[in-house]
Amino acid sequence: MQKIIYTIQELDKVSKEILDLATSKTLCFYGAMGSGKTTLIKAIVRRLDGGHQANSPTFGIVNEYQDTNGGLIGYHFDFYRLEHEEEALDLGLEDYFNQDTWIFVEWPDKIEKHLPAKYTKLILEVIDPETRKIEIIPPE
Repeated sequence: MQKIIYTIQELDKVSKEILDLATSKTLCFYGAMGSGKTTLIKAIVRRLDGGHQANSPTFGIVNEYQDTNGGLIGYHFDFYRLEHEEEALDLGLEDYFNQDTWIFVEWPDKIEKHLPAKYTKLILEVIDPETRKIEIIPPE
């Protein structure tokens, strides 16, 4: 487990650290509303050559991101609005998880029993309005 305390000005550096430490391409982001999950995912997508296209898929549930050459970077899920975990299965969740691409999951606790066997867990915590702490926990 790795712990990092950072500010928004350090997002680029932190996104690189996360990618370097990740032992799985599935990253599950845990944290309260406003803890910076989407902001961190945006920084990671930029680091993966995705430009500034990342945004929260709260209403659409899933966004697809491509790099500047049109290649697939991965998928970003936001399960905040899910009322029943079966809704995720209706999206073809298992098909997404079986691809060899980056998967970013916000509110993974809503689909816990459907997560792949191996994923990197990222727990975000608000320290103050400018500072966050993240714990990076590799798959068991």
